[in-house]
Amino acid sequence: MLEGYAPGYGRDAVSMMSARTAAERATFAQPLFGPGMWVVDLGCGPGSITLGLGAGSRVTGVDRDAGQVAMARDSARRAGRSTVDFVVASAYALPFDDGCVDVAFSHALFEHLAAPVDALAELRRVLKPGGRLALSTSDWSKARLRPKTANVDAALRGHYLLRRRAGGDPFAGRKIADHCAAAGFTEIVSRPRYREDLTYRDLARYVESRLDAAISDPDYGRDRDQLASAARSAWTWVRSGDGDFSQCWVELTATRV
Repeated sequence: MLEGYAPGYGRDAVSMMSARTAAERATFAQPLFGPGMWVVDLGCGPGSITLGLGAGSRVTGVDRDAGQVAMARDSARRAGRSTVDFVVASAYALPFDDGCVDVAFSHALFEHLAAPVDALAELRRVLKPGGRLALSTSDWSKARLRPKTANVDAALRGHYLLRRRAGGDPFAGRKIADHCAAAGFTEIVSRPRYREDLTYRDLARYVESRLDAAISDPDYGRDRDQLASAARSAWTWVRSGDGDFSQCWVELTATRV
């Protein structure tokens, strides 16, 4: 299937991921963790959240990118977290036996997956009966931007196109509960949480940089005109002044029967 990680692994993207911590991003999941449990963090990236999950638990971070896993392993060594390890694997083919994991956690992954129900079914496979799922995924349809001008809208449409071209869904959060039900989970509870992930101006710069990179990539040939127009709108947005931005994250818990 066509699937990529739309933000890429440039310095700005890795810096943004590395700044995330469990204290901020996994508060809703912490009541599910307990001593002696095995916790899997799917889509762990550089491991900054993984290292704060489930003190007293065995924690395994999973990411398909070997470079991210190498960074995560280095961080675990520096932190002296001997109960945390990391593996390179696909969300669709986890290297774990059936029914062996107590809690599966994931943050900021499912909006990038082309087949989220398949990934959820794989998490259900490795969870024990009664095991818990905790995930957080973004929903750009509910992001708060003020002012939200015509240029902002046009630039974001280009941003959404890049997400979809990479196989993801920028509005994944509004569908994630239904996907969990389709994968066989029960006791599904979700709620939105708003975070100021970036400043209004930094978001504009981020979108502009991604659009500029895309229009010089031959793989985007049939969409170049739309992306070029969106890039011009993003250029205007960057120079339009300050505003407010907060992202909508849908935080969900569910149970594997």
